[in-house]
This record gives sequence, C-alpha cells and structure tokens, in this order.
Amino acid sequence: MSQSSQYAYLFKFIVVGDTGVGKSCLMLQFTDKRFQPVHDLTIGVEFAYRMVTIDNKKIKLHVWDTAGQEAFRSITRSYYRGAAAALLVYDITRRETFNHLATWLEDVRQHADWNNKVTIMLVGNKTDLPHKRVVSTEEGEEFARDNGLAFIETSAKTPHNVDQAFVDTAAMVYGKIQEGAIDLSTCTGVKEGEGVAVMDLYNGTLSSQVLGGCCNS
Repeated sequence: MSQSSQYAYLFKFIVVGDTGVGKSCLMLQFTDKRFQPVHDLTIGVEFAYRMVTIDNKKIKLHVWDTAGQEAFRSITRSYYRGAAAALLVYDITRRETFNHLATWLEDVRQHADWNNKVTIMLVGNKTDLPHKRVVSTEEGEEFARDNGLAFIETSAKTPHNVDQAFVDTAAMVYGKIQEGAIDLSTCTGVKEGEGVAVMDLYNGTLSSQVLGGCCNS
C-alpha cells in the first residue's frame, strides 16, 4: 500500500433524510469540493470517500448517500448496517423535512444494528437561504438535545460548515475508540487501516476484500 493511501482507521458513514434536503450535495461538497446546483434524485445509494486527519492520524471516511424516497427505503436500510456514523439531514426551508426526523432517526438506530452505538450528527442544511428559513436553529438544537445527537447547520452551496459536519462526527467516533466504547474486534463500520482494501474511484476498481466485507453490505 502506498504511503499516500495509508490510514489508521476506516469509518463507514451514511447520510439520511428526506428527498431534496441536499444529502448528495453535502457529500459532493465534502468529497469533491464542488457544488452541483442541479442534481438527479439518488436512486438507491451513491458512494464516495475522503481522507481526514484527526489527532494526527489519517482516517478514511466511506460515505454512503442514501435515497430519500419511500420507494427505495427497503434498499437503503440494508446500507445502514454497521454504520459508524450517520448524518441526519433536514432542510431549514422545508418544515416537513424537519417533522420527518423522528422516523429517520428510528430507522437509523434500528437498522444500523450494533447496540445503538452509531454516532449521529443532526444537520440543518441550506443556511444560504436565510430569507426562506422556517425551522429555527433553536428547534434543531432542541431536537438534537432531546435525542442525544450532535447538531450543526450547513450550506452545501457556500460551503459553510460542510467539512466540520463530517470531521466533527468522525472525531466523535475516534473518541469512542480511544475510550474503548467501540470494540474493533466486532463487525462494525470501523476498521483498522492495516490491510483494509478501498475502492479506487478513479479507475473504477473495487477490491474483493471490500466486496466480501460484512460492514460494507
């Protein structure tokens, strides 16, 4: 493995929420540093990755962007399994996306399937549209506090707080590892870097190790 591709840990992230809240745009901004104003609806799941540094250690984030439509819910739920972390996203300009958070949260906690240890960041997206805001920051903070979640507001367009949303969530997962709250010997969305195969998005290859890994199904 080349020096540039080495990393201490791999974390599996999922991004969930209603259709149109900006999940795909958040992932694209984080992994590719660009904003795509017109984005096709996600069909099933999309995947990307990026390396971040926490406590002087390189950590690779595998990010799975899941479709928000009810028609794909049975498909996307299978990708929740073993997730180390989830970004639970709503649109601050659409009240209904906030009202649906409890259902999404229940889905994540039920299907991530490792004793409710998944780290969840509540993300209020589209802060670049303050004149259209209908969900206050205080409401987001209250929902997060009542449900034991971290909270941040972002704009996938500007890109206010996008990196922070992912990196802060990864830092919380890393903290749990250091505290011994995550057992690395069990099959979760956390893998030590030594010998872990990764997808190469540039040449389109996917290692059989990843294909056979129980945490990537």
